[in-house]
Amino acid sequence: MSIDSVCQTPEILPRPDFHFKGEIGRTYQDSDPATFPQPVQPPKGAPNIVLILLDDVGFGQFETFGGGVPSPTMERLAKEGLRYNYFHTTALCSPTRAALITGRNHHSASFAGITELATGYDGYCCILPRGCGTIGEVLRQNGYMTAWIGKNHNTPTWETSAAGPFDRWANGLGFDYFYGFNAGDMNHWNPILFENRDLVPASEDPEYHLTEDLAERAITWVRKVKSIAPDKPYFLYVAPGATHAPHQAPQKWIDQFKGKFDTGWDAYREATIERQKARGVVPDDTELTVRSKGLPAWDTLNDDQKRLYARMMEVFAAYGAQVDAAMGRVIDAVKALPDADNTIIIYIAGDNGSSAEGGLEGSLCENMFFNGFPEKWEDNLKAIDELGGPKHFNHFPSAWAHAMNTPFQWTKQVASHFGGTRNPMIISWPDRIKDAGGLRDQFIHTIDIVPTLYEVCGVTAPSELNGIQQKPIEGVSFAATFDDGGAASKRRTQYFELGVNRGLYHEGWMASAPSFVPWQPVRPEDWDPDQQVWELYKLDGDFSQAHDLADQHPEKLRELQDMWWVEAAKYNVLPLDWRATIRMNAEAMGRPSMVGDRTSATYYEGMIGLPDAACLPMLNKSWTITADIELTDGKAEGMIVTHGGLEGGYGLYLRAGKPVFVYNFLSVERTTFAAEAPLGAGRHQLVVRHDYDGGGMGKGATITVSAGGGTLASGRLERTVPIQFSLGEGLDIGMDVGSPIDFTYQLPFKFTGRIEKVTVEIDAPAAKPSAAGAETEAAEPAK
Repeated sequence: MSIDSVCQTPEILPRPDFHFKGEIGRTYQDSDPATFPQPVQPPKGAPNIVLILLDDVGFGQFETFGGGVPSPTMERLAKEGLRYNYFHTTALCSPTRAALITGRNHHSASFAGITELATGYDGYCCILPRGCGTIGEVLRQNGYMTAWIGKNHNTPTWETSAAGPFDRWANGLGFDYFYGFNAGDMNHWNPILFENRDLVPASEDPEYHLTEDLAERAITWVRKVKSIAPDKPYFLYVAPGATHAPHQAPQKWIDQFKGKFDTGWDAYREATIERQKARGVVPDDTELTVRSKGLPAWDTLNDDQKRLYARMMEVFAAYGAQVDAAMGRVIDAVKALPDADNTIIIYIAGDNGSSAEGGLEGSLCENMFFNGFPEKWEDNLKAIDELGGPKHFNHFPSAWAHAMNTPFQWTKQVASHFGGTRNPMIISWPDRIKDAGGLRDQFIHTIDIVPTLYEVCGVTAPSELNGIQQKPIEGVSFAATFDDGGAASKRRTQYFELGVNRGLYHEGWMASAPSFVPWQPVRPEDWDPDQQVWELYKLDGDFSQAHDLADQHPEKLRELQDMWWVEAAKYNVLPLDWRATIRMNAEAMGRPSMVGDRTSATYYEGMIGLPDAACLPMLNKSWTITADIELTDGKAEGMIVTHGGLEGGYGLYLRAGKPVFVYNFLSVERTTFAAEAPLGAGRHQLVVRHDYDGGGMGKGATITVSAGGGTLASGRLERTVPIQFSLGEGLDIGMDVGSPIDFTYQLPFKFTGRIEKVTVEIDAPAAKPSAAGAETEAAEPAK
């Protein structure tokens, strides 16, 4: 159904307040009849919108685009709609998501990286400018019902606590309803979730899985609002955590893929490109690119490595197949509504290419990667039968990510090449799209989604929104492709930059400058961007970027390099910043913090889910935890205070009345300090002292647990967490929400005594951590 071309919506939002225009007398009897103010009406014929965005998906991952993971939901939508094989993202999640909801380039929207990497430069601060109003806010003010289900990675980390502010949470960004998580990744067995601004109690369902929960919430919301207001259109944004790490899936899904990836990643790539040609998602003359530099050939692995890595891929495939099936349940619910045919469904398979952040040998804990510690396959092999379950934050090896991105080079984070930025997109709209099963090959970028939706909804992009002058929309509409497969691409130029991996597309040419590989998070400070080697590709006839033409066309390469700098200056890309893991240390970066310069914080029972950014910075320094508790007997149980979860952190609890302190070093070492005797009935002051060795990041410490002036337990930590305790899990008092710090108790492990207060005190450091040299320090385990 097309929108009436004469329908106009205001350029300034919100619309003016209601004002009665008739004559007013002394009473209603001698006044004009009142016309009550009516709700804002959307443009006539405006479609419903379902926007699905999966996480960390490669171009060659799902069956619909030639991959080895079944995708019946994508398949169904592709048969009734259109497949797009020239759609591009930014190579990383927060940047793509900011571009997706604003229609502006990621640096223009201040999201050069994920929120945990924010710095103070305009393009890098991860504070969404008020001049970049979201599509949720614009549609809401034009009569749409709006909801955001799943991942929100566009709220500054220091604003994610119960103290707010909340104007940059999903509700504050124009979405009337939110159910999901405020983080880059989330444990799918034991997630930390919010409904609007309220922490969601942990599920008691023993078979709970986050993917299924998010699908059910989306279904519930859309049915509810269409029952209440059947004539109003809705905008439903569904952003599951899959297939981002942790790769966690129910066993029944994993078992379906047993043995299906035993031939390895090289054979997978070869089979995938043939399937892609057969399905028409790549041209027949597409060449398979060489294995990206540094990745091993499958045939060089020993039998144990092959067995482990094949199993990791089975788990990943299960995770992906499950999420596509869950999205199918959402689509089923949408299709059952009365106005289903006037619903535009945009299904984007990935906010970037498949992730290589598992390292060359795979990972049991992604937080090891972000703290700069590589893992060894020999250690991971011991957990092969537990992969995908609740004990691990696992991630497959980098070479599998490369295979998922077939036929392209490189992976997530490498914005210079399509392995990082080319993602499948499918659009269905029965009332409008008549070329069922068609393929579109216009060059499209994430920023083009917003102007396309505005056009087909009959909505004007506001020049002023909520009193703030708006930046121009930087995307261009591709709505013409819905009707015409031969429509010219309106996007002539597009820059790419992520962690100094740079690229520029211009009129069929692509200049690409890779710099750092994602499986090597440590980067030299003296790297020189002017020495970066640029490659050149002519995409007409070279779909996969297989042939570097830099030597044949140096003038064209120089032209595109110069254009890149112009675009960079225009869109807040500068200054170039190639620092990696150290940027995850908020203290070193000087990011805002709810604790400010305080060295002490007091917490009370019932305070749970307090995010890292609202907690005292306890890393790389000495600290003391003092818990004032009262027990009715000597058998008290439960968590007193914990920070983090299975992927790292600490916990102080009682078991059978005995105090226990556990330090979880990134899931690979859980050092326990336990008292020999229980505490008796009465009031107690339980103290844990962490005396840090000093001398850099991640060094050792001495732990002393005491009560009443006497030592209960003590010992050594040979190394400590250098960068961050956990991924998406924070501090809890009186119970453990999220995943457990160890596996000796059952969640939520509520404390059976009474907690008067818990005080955390940090020793003031001599100086804030410096970025200088910190990358290397963080990556070297303490000796």
